[in-house]
Amino acid sequence: MRIVNVSGRAGIVTDSGVMDVYALTNGAFGPCVASCLEDWPNFRSVVDSTERTSESVPYDERDLGAPVPEPRQIFAIGLNYADHARETGTPAPEHPVVFTKFQSSLTGPVSSVALTSDTIDYEAELVVVVGVLARSIEPRDAWNHVAGLMVGQDLSDRRIQTRGGAGAQWSLGKSLPGYSPCGPALVTVDELADRDNLSIRCSIGSEVLQDSSTREMIFTVPELISRLSHHLPLLPGDLIFTGTPAGVGIGRTPPRYLRAGETLVTEIAELGSLKTTFTEHV
Repeated sequence: MRIVNVSGRAGIVTDSGVMDVYALTNGAFGPCVASCLEDWPNFRSVVDSTERTSESVPYDERDLGAPVPEPRQIFAIGLNYADHARETGTPAPEHPVVFTKFQSSLTGPVSSVALTSDTIDYEAELVVVVGVLARSIEPRDAWNHVAGLMVGQDLSDRRIQTRGGAGAQWSLGKSLPGYSPCGPALVTVDELADRDNLSIRCSIGSEVLQDSSTREMIFTVPELISRLSHHLPLLPGDLIFTGTPAGVGIGRTPPRYLRAGETLVTEIAELGSLKTTFTEHV
């Protein structure tokens, strides 16, 4: 199943367009995505047992918002790819490096983002959407608590991020308006051939900036969910940005930062892509 947020309404993607969740479930779920996530197991049961008689209508990708626009918690993981740790010259962490992102930074899969300085970096990321409350769970049970996966970007103002010392302002430098594009859909893991090995890349035109696989993760999705859940409850609808692979701009010689007029395309196999266009910094 692929769930999208079309102009604020939850929809299920079909071959011919999108079905409105509220209409499909006779008002049991929807119109917003949050209502589906609050009772995810029941939502899946209702949708799976409902005859798909609702009309599918075409939609424009520009009308898609962040699939989960109002999560209660957004976690992000730093230095979680072996190839990225190597390029930064940083030893692989013994424990996940965790910071938070702010809800106001979320935007949809086709967006325009104003640069805030001349040191804005890109970070392609796999984003996990929690579907079932997770509290002190083990890795073997973690996927049972996942609603689905999305493509994400953890755009980073390195100038702000490093104020007061390296890593001092990670949350602030990565949570400016539009700095957390995600989507295009929340994709349930049963849609994927191999949920632990997904190709991930980003590019600008013919310039490939990152090209890796989620198998490079130091801490896997189940391990991250388990470890976080032993510290605090993970709530339905929470997001986890799981880290970025090698190729980020700050790791290049000379550094390669985003410029006004460029469009960044971020892709994860089987999940879709994001298109983020940048305007002059403010």
